[in-house]
Amino acid sequence: MADNQRTYTMGRSKEETERLIQQAGLYEDITGQLLRDAGLFTGMKVLDIGSGAGDVAFAAAELVGSEGEVLGVDMNPEILETARTRAEAAGLANVQFVAGDVQALDLPNDFDAVIGRMVLVYLPDPVATLKQLATHLRPGGILAFQEAELLTYSSMTRPEIPMMNQLAEWGAEVFRCSGAHVGMGLDLYGTFVDAGLPEPSLQYAAPMGGPEAWIGYQLMESAFRSMLPLLERFGIATAEEVDLDTLAARIRAEVVASKRPLIFPPHITAWAQLPT
Repeated sequence: MADNQRTYTMGRSKEETERLIQQAGLYEDITGQLLRDAGLFTGMKVLDIGSGAGDVAFAAAELVGSEGEVLGVDMNPEILETARTRAEAAGLANVQFVAGDVQALDLPNDFDAVIGRMVLVYLPDPVATLKQLATHLRPGGILAFQEAELLTYSSMTRPEIPMMNQLAEWGAEVFRCSGAHVGMGLDLYGTFVDAGLPEPSLQYAAPMGGPEAWIGYQLMESAFRSMLPLLERFGIATAEEVDLDTLAARIRAEVVASKRPLIFPPHITAWAQLPT
């Protein structure tokens, strides 16, 4: 798919925003570890791109404290209203949000860190984006990104989990058809290097679970609810095949029968520091 035909795979709705917030809880440990490993600390000035409902910005705000500040940028002004409301409710006065294209906005060049989660996967030229973002950093500044790796995820097949195999295949295909970089996670290393940045440090992690009350089953159902319009548009799967109303229960039943946990898409984190 051509760059100008890219479509945000998960769609935009109140339900999708709520799913993003819940999903952020699933990945918050991975994100928090990334920000700590990258070196965020008290007093830093941080730029968060693709802020969405604000969860990554909030994690950074906790680390930089009241002496620091976080600016979150997103193309969708409506979801930023949710982010602002949540920041106010949490008492995070050190976070601000602005709507717009981060590559077009007039932003300062004195940030201590630029961060993002599940952002580069949707961009037409991640290398050019990282090059441009690096210009907003002071010497010694940090770039830290977290991206899904859908190619390896869709290869985690086993004969005893046919439905989870099918869901992984459908998920990867709908991202591919919508123009997303399904291998962005493993491509992070090369993206940093091709952007002329220092070689990044890397980590690989994936949320998984099996307990009956685990939120992951419902979150997987919600993810396919968001993807369903494109699954049907691209001829990947029909609503009847996905059967959303019973999906969470069927996944849980397969976990019980196979004794294999439900694994969410693994995320790869990468961080590097510019020369001082």
